[in-house]
Amino acid sequence: MSQVSLYTALITAIVFEVLGTSAMQAAQHFSRLVPTTLMVVCYAIAFYTLSYTLRYIPVGIAYALWSGLGTVLISLVGFVVFGQKVDMAGILGLALIIAGVLVLNLFSNSTLH
Repeated sequence: MSQVSLYTALITAIVFEVLGTSAMQAAQHFSRLVPTTLMVVCYAIAFYTLSYTLRYIPVGIAYALWSGLGTVLISLVGFVVFGQKVDMAGILGLALIIAGVLVLNLFSNSTLH
Protein backbone atom coordinates (compact mmCIF):
# COMPACT_ATOMS: atom_id res chain seq x y z
CA MET A 1 0.00 0.00 0.00
CA SER A 2 1.51 3.33 -1.03
CA GLN A 3 1.85 6.25 1.36
CA VAL A 4 -0.09 8.45 -1.02
CA SER A 5 -3.14 6.18 -0.97
CA LEU A 6 -2.97 5.83 2.83
CA TYR A 7 -2.84 9.55 3.35
CA THR A 8 -5.55 10.02 0.71
CA ALA A 9 -7.75 7.66 2.74
CA LEU A 10 -6.90 9.52 5.95
CA ILE A 11 -7.65 12.90 4.35
CA THR A 12 -10.93 11.46 3.06
CA ALA A 13 -11.78 10.36 6.61
CA ILE A 14 -10.99 13.85 7.91
CA VAL A 15 -13.05 15.60 5.22
CA PHE A 16 -16.09 13.38 5.82
CA GLU A 17 -15.79 13.82 9.58
CA VAL A 18 -15.82 17.59 9.09
CA LEU A 19 -18.80 17.33 6.72
CA GLY A 20 -20.62 15.10 9.21
CA THR A 21 -19.97 17.49 12.07
CA SER A 22 -21.13 20.42 9.93
CA ALA A 23 -24.30 18.50 9.08
CA MET A 24 -24.81 17.80 12.79
CA GLN A 25 -24.80 21.55 13.43
CA ALA A 26 -27.34 22.03 10.63
CA ALA A 27 -29.49 19.10 11.85
CA GLN A 28 -30.61 21.13 14.89
CA HIS A 29 -30.88 18.29 17.40
CA PHE A 30 -31.82 15.76 14.71
CA SER A 31 -35.00 17.70 13.89
CA ARG A 32 -34.11 18.15 10.21
CA LEU A 33 -34.09 14.97 8.10
CA VAL A 34 -31.68 15.89 5.30
CA PRO A 35 -28.83 17.18 7.50
CA THR A 36 -29.33 14.28 9.92
CA THR A 37 -29.13 11.74 7.09
CA LEU A 38 -26.10 13.51 5.64
CA MET A 39 -24.44 13.40 9.05
CA VAL A 40 -24.95 9.64 9.40
CA VAL A 41 -23.66 8.95 5.87
CA CYS A 42 -20.62 11.21 6.31
CA TYR A 43 -19.69 9.68 9.65
CA ALA A 44 -20.04 6.16 8.20
CA ILE A 45 -17.66 7.06 5.37
CA ALA A 46 -15.29 8.80 7.79
CA PHE A 47 -15.09 5.82 10.14
CA TYR A 48 -14.77 3.33 7.29
CA THR A 49 -11.88 5.19 5.67
CA LEU A 50 -10.25 5.81 9.06
CA SER A 51 -10.46 2.10 9.87
CA TYR A 52 -8.84 1.33 6.51
CA THR A 53 -5.82 3.46 7.42
CA LEU A 54 -5.45 1.61 10.73
CA ARG A 55 -4.20 -1.42 8.83
CA TYR A 56 -0.98 0.46 8.15
CA ILE A 57 -0.78 3.52 10.40
CA PRO A 58 -0.60 3.09 14.21
CA VAL A 59 -3.94 3.92 15.85
CA GLY A 60 -2.51 6.70 18.04
CA ILE A 61 -0.91 8.46 15.10
CA ALA A 62 -3.91 8.05 12.78
CA TYR A 63 -6.31 9.27 15.46
CA ALA A 64 -4.08 12.22 16.37
CA LEU A 65 -3.99 13.31 12.74
CA TRP A 66 -7.73 12.65 12.20
CA SER A 67 -8.89 14.45 15.32
CA GLY A 68 -6.32 17.26 15.19
CA LEU A 69 -6.85 18.24 11.59
CA GLY A 70 -10.59 17.66 11.96
CA THR A 71 -10.64 20.08 14.90
CA VAL A 72 -8.79 22.75 12.95
CA LEU A 73 -10.99 22.32 9.86
CA ILE A 74 -14.29 22.27 11.75
CA SER A 75 -13.22 25.42 13.58
CA LEU A 76 -12.61 27.04 10.20
CA VAL A 77 -16.01 25.84 8.94
CA GLY A 78 -17.65 27.14 12.11
CA PHE A 79 -16.06 30.54 11.54
CA VAL A 80 -16.75 30.80 7.79
CA VAL A 81 -20.10 29.00 7.45
CA PHE A 82 -21.78 29.36 10.84
CA GLY A 83 -20.35 32.74 11.86
CA GLN A 84 -18.81 31.42 15.07
CA LYS A 85 -16.10 33.54 16.66
CA VAL A 86 -12.59 32.38 17.53
CA ASP A 87 -10.59 34.43 20.02
CA MET A 88 -6.81 34.73 20.23
CA ALA A 89 -6.51 31.84 22.70
CA GLY A 90 -8.50 29.66 20.29
CA ILE A 91 -6.28 30.65 17.38
CA LEU A 92 -3.18 29.86 19.46
CA GLY A 93 -4.61 26.47 20.42
CA LEU A 94 -5.39 25.65 16.79
CA ALA A 95 -1.87 26.71 15.79
CA LEU A 96 -0.46 24.36 18.43
CA ILE A 97 -2.58 21.52 17.03
CA ILE A 98 -1.20 22.21 13.55
CA ALA A 99 2.32 22.30 14.99
CA GLY A 100 1.72 18.94 16.68
CA VAL A 101 0.49 17.40 13.44
CA LEU A 102 3.57 18.72 11.64
CA VAL A 103 5.91 17.35 14.33
CA LEU A 104 4.22 13.93 14.10
CA ASN A 105 4.54 13.84 10.33
CA LEU A 106 7.98 15.34 9.91
CA PHE A 107 9.95 14.02 12.87
CA SER A 108 8.24 10.96 14.38
CA ASN A 109 9.41 7.49 13.43
CA SER A 110 5.89 6.25 14.20
CA THR A 111 4.44 7.63 10.96
CA LEU A 112 5.05 6.69 7.38
CA HIS A 113 7.78 8.69 5.63
